[in-house]
Amino acid sequence: MRQLKGWQRWILGGWLVATTLFHLYTATVGILQPRLQRGAHLLFLLPAAFLLFPATKKSPKDRFTIFDVILAILAALPPIYLMLNNNMLNMRFEFIDPVTSVQIVLGLINIVLILEAIRRAVAPAMAILILGVIGYLYLAPFLPGVFYNKPVRLPRLVEMFYLLTDSGIYGSITGISATIVALFVIFGAFFEQTKVGDYLLKIASKLTGASPGGPAKIGVLASALFGTISGTAASNVYATGSFTIPMGIRLGYKPEFSAAVEAVASTGGIFVPPVMGAAAFVMSEITNVPYLEICFRAILGAVFYYLALGLTVHLVALRDNLRGLPPEEIPSWREIVRDSYLLLPIVVLVYFLVKGFSPFSAAYYAIWASFVLSFFRKDTMMTPKRLVITFEKGARNMIAVALACAGAGIVVSVFTNTGLGLGIASAITSLSGGKLLPALLLLMGVCLILGMGLPTTPAYVIAASIAGLALTKMGVDVLAAHLFVLYFAMLSEVTPPVCIASYCAASIAKVNPMKVGFEGWRLSLTGYIVGYLFIYNKAMLLKGSILEVISLCVIMTGISYFLAVMNSGYFKRPLTFVGRSLAAVAVASLAVSAAWAKMPRSIIAAVTLAVLVYLLIRSRVSVRNLGDQG
Repeated sequence: MRQLKGWQRWILGGWLVATTLFHLYTATVGILQPRLQRGAHLLFLLPAAFLLFPATKKSPKDRFTIFDVILAILAALPPIYLMLNNNMLNMRFEFIDPVTSVQIVLGLINIVLILEAIRRAVAPAMAILILGVIGYLYLAPFLPGVFYNKPVRLPRLVEMFYLLTDSGIYGSITGISATIVALFVIFGAFFEQTKVGDYLLKIASKLTGASPGGPAKIGVLASALFGTISGTAASNVYATGSFTIPMGIRLGYKPEFSAAVEAVASTGGIFVPPVMGAAAFVMSEITNVPYLEICFRAILGAVFYYLALGLTVHLVALRDNLRGLPPEEIPSWREIVRDSYLLLPIVVLVYFLVKGFSPFSAAYYAIWASFVLSFFRKDTMMTPKRLVITFEKGARNMIAVALACAGAGIVVSVFTNTGLGLGIASAITSLSGGKLLPALLLLMGVCLILGMGLPTTPAYVIAASIAGLALTKMGVDVLAAHLFVLYFAMLSEVTPPVCIASYCAASIAKVNPMKVGFEGWRLSLTGYIVGYLFIYNKAMLLKGSILEVISLCVIMTGISYFLAVMNSGYFKRPLTFVGRSLAAVAVASLAVSAAWAKMPRSIIAAVTLAVLVYLLIRSRVSVRNLGDQG
């Protein structure tokens, strides 16, 4: 992103402030009609993308060029046309009334510039994927079987992508970006400006800093707390990792491990209620499951994801005899209590969600709470200057999300209007032989591959368009299917070879990103297990009887502990390869037990107990030998 100077900074800064003010205004007086709200959303953000993000690595980083200005002006024309002709477009019959020459030209401009903006501001891989999906429209007449589709003429293509409001650039996914997501992004900017992130680090330091390996535990807890608001792994890594990674290295953790812990912890932030990032709002729209219910059903998965990570950090600290933070670096309880009012915006958010308000309304009131509470301290007071900085930051953070949602709308439009999504779902069902486990393995691969090149939200949307059809045809619960997709779309952030979160953490630790990636993948294995248990065990969704939920919690606690033993190579003493292998056997047996109700629990209990007894005996023998040597 460019760091503009002089008059260019003032002009673009004013534009970005106006962007935030527009979204706050519509939140106050009422959301506009879909085409108007979404059109204004992209009218503000699409031109800004060309001015803020350079075209190439050689482009100026402190100023925009004439070419960027021309693209920004062109980018404003398509949404302006839609807004000015909203009434006429509302009255036309879709796919019946002809598309005019002006609409075709403006539609093509919009499609091309969306692709270019995505290439600059989001990810080149996403632009390539969208181009491939558009190319399918012209290849489909020559393809066999379920992938065949009749030829799509240029006017219809433009209508699909540009003129409709149920899918395409201005479809329902962009509608979520223009309303709910925009407000949560603004809330995140207020959250950061009022130094709530620093306070979360203080809480984590007080709770875990003095224990063995305290800095890494601080990273785990702070990333979980901060990530639930930011909802983006990369930004979470930079927000908390710039503090926790160097501190962990200073106190004895290997740089690769310290970076991997931060990457995995930051990635898990999107699994943590009450916000769960933009993807959760899109999930609510697609599945028609209330947002608050999605948060509730996702709680257990988040708990055990972080439990396994925290246990691993603790055992590594014991193995390497790592100390915690010195007392003078740990805040006092008095300081924690004094600043606890900073958490009131989150309390307001949760209160309104529980009371049945929409996420949009809850975020709106939470923003006002943040604004009012900022005046409690001089260094957080929302002076006009700080308010402008906050508004500008909020709009900057909206750009990538808005473009990603618009691009995902194009892909979903092709899937729904041509049957490509149904074709891929049918192909997966056929390849899996109609069996659930092979289908899940294939869909996991799709989610991981999409997530490697795309941000979480579009990766989830595109994968859900495929997996939702395939899994619901197999009788899988809708919410379980979508949480499965979300988990694996997000876990791609720490799954080699791309693993974006690991790359970000490695840049802070100044180590090989692939080593961080493989270390992070091992630490995130709990997430893989949780993803499958959403499908195979309804108790993971907090459904079923209390006994079933308690039983699953006991099993998942065992899985988390033995995974930590396996990853750390420590159980009261450093383990040999045999000991770590036996811990892996215990993990596998417990995971099968959790997923397969027909598996005799007595066998699982016997295997787990045998592993535990072996590890205990080995640890006592080792201690006795050390005593004899002494």
